[in-house]
Amino acid sequence: MRIRSSRSAGLLAAVVLTVGLGALPGCGNPQEAGHSTREADGDSARARAQRARHVAAAWDGSAAAAKWRAGYHPLAETVRPPRGGLRGEADKRAYRTGSFVLRAELPTGGPRHGRVEWHKGKTLNRPSDGAEESYEALAEAAEPGAPHLAVTRVEPGRMRVVTSRGAATVPAWLFSLEGYEAPLVRAAAVPSAPPRSPVEPIPGAPLALKGPVSTSADGRVITVIAHHGVCDRGAGVEVLETRGSVVLSAFVKGPRKPGLCTKQLASQRVTVTLRRPVFDRVLLDATTGRPLPQRPWTRY
Repeated sequence: MRIRSSRSAGLLAAVVLTVGLGALPGCGNPQEAGHSTREADGDSARARAQRARHVAAAWDGSAAAAKWRAGYHPLAETVRPPRGGLRGEADKRAYRTGSFVLRAELPTGGPRHGRVEWHKGKTLNRPSDGAEESYEALAEAAEPGAPHLAVTRVEPGRMRVVTSRGAATVPAWLFSLEGYEAPLVRAAAVPSAPPRSPVEPIPGAPLALKGPVSTSADGRVITVIAHHGVCDRGAGVEVLETRGSVVLSAFVKGPRKPGLCTKQLASQRVTVTLRRPVFDRVLLDATTGRPLPQRPWTRY
């Protein structure tokens, strides 16, 4: 399944992270409210902290957490552009839009299961996408005359992926691109289904964090996508770390300008730094009470 990064979208819905857990995205003048606004901000921060503690307590030591640690859950993108990156705006645009042209035979009849390998000999067999499935997940039909990337060879390989159990080596497909020495690589192993959460999401809170978009090799720096209103000062993410989990609480920063404003969503990448590596701790969204959704890839 392809998951694309969201742009500023004109979603005509109320942009509310949750009542009491974040400021309402929109327009208004916080200075007009004065002391009452500061009190509301303090109440929201306390509510977020209380919710994060509740989510962590429900997950820590639970059967759901044990199931999470036993699976294959990528914590970073599972598509890697050619080493050194894409060259030129035309190639970057082609990648963003999925504009590929296939000039090679797609291998058929490959193994439908592959081995995910961690350090110290830990392994897990997972269903794997074939070459055709992997290519279709990357590519859209190239429009005539539009910039495109030409695939000249497709072969099986391996790649390293940051997962909830540390770095793993997984089955992958290597797509050689015309004009590039190194291939574009897409992981073939299908992620495990996330376990059922032991805590319910907050009623009436439609928004959730997207990601993780990336996790550093040492497991301490995590980037996610958060949402906010087009008139707000942006999104923020607070972190609660326990022995068994890392809970991320998204919130919307205060309004930045007075007057009427359309109810639109804007997407923003937010990076958080942990006190210690995430390792096999469960990475959770405080709003939904669930593990952060995995992102197979984000357009360049």
